[in-house]
Amino acid sequence: MDLRNLTYLLEVAKLQNFTKAAEALHMTQPTLSKLVRSMEEELGVTLFDRSGKQVKLTDAGSAAIQQIHHILQAVNDLYITLDDVSQLKTGTLTIGLPPVISSVFFPRVIAPFQKLYPRLQFEMVEEGAKNVEQRVLNGSIDLGVVISPDEEAGFGTMPFIRQQLALVLHRSHPLAEHPPVKLADLSREPFLMFAKGFGVRHHVLEACHQAGFHPLIAHESSQWDLLVEMVAAELGVALLPEAICSKVVNPDVRVLPMTNPAIPWNLVVIWNKERYVSYAMREFLRFVEQTSGPAGGEPVC
Repeated sequence: MDLRNLTYLLEVAKLQNFTKAAEALHMTQPTLSKLVRSMEEELGVTLFDRSGKQVKLTDAGSAAIQQIHHILQAVNDLYITLDDVSQLKTGTLTIGLPPVISSVFFPRVIAPFQKLYPRLQFEMVEEGAKNVEQRVLNGSIDLGVVISPDEEAGFGTMPFIRQQLALVLHRSHPLAEHPPVKLADLSREPFLMFAKGFGVRHHVLEACHQAGFHPLIAHESSQWDLLVEMVAAELGVALLPEAICSKVVNPDVRVLPMTNPAIPWNLVVIWNKERYVSYAMREFLRFVEQTSGPAGGEPVC
């Protein structure tokens, strides 16, 4: 049934006259009468009592008109809702972030994006990089931010930040006065590492192996600030992203650049390229691209 025909029924019911309704609808009275008869036949009931001077609704007609109001309102609500979604007035984005990344990504991207689209909601899921990748693939989250995702896993990718890891050590450490530090200089140091499943940990271990040694892991944590406090307590050294280093304020630690090799920390936004990309996701990815800039972000410490 054509929705437009439903509005014809409403007009006849309101004016109680086919001729006046036809004039209001800019059509001929025979055409309107024929359309109403056709709808009555389709519904299998008589909607209007035509026996008097005025056209009156039958019992079935009254029930039908009540439902027609609901139908047309629902259709109108549908268009309004879809317009809100397409204009990013409403919607939800679920983003997976390893904890070490969330402290960088939230203030730099999510907070300013929400100022532009305050009714768009974000759900933040903090997990290790591998879990984030898996959840992006199975569709339980929309986007993820990780380090060097599996290139063959079916991700769409966008570079976000290109930085390096820096050395965090106690201010009294002999190496604190001799920057920059070579990775091989740390071969006998106790390392304070992120827990298993974190991309930073994988990159540190790989760099150490390439430098010819296996690091002694003294303690592990999923929280970067706890790693810094352990450095301040002289429990070992840590390699942390430059973006995190800018947040270190403890006077008992020093942050030094690393050389030979420099260990990259390149963040990538990922999504499942086989799944539907919503309006909110498309606009968010455009915003990330504009925020990261052509170089994907500069060192901040």
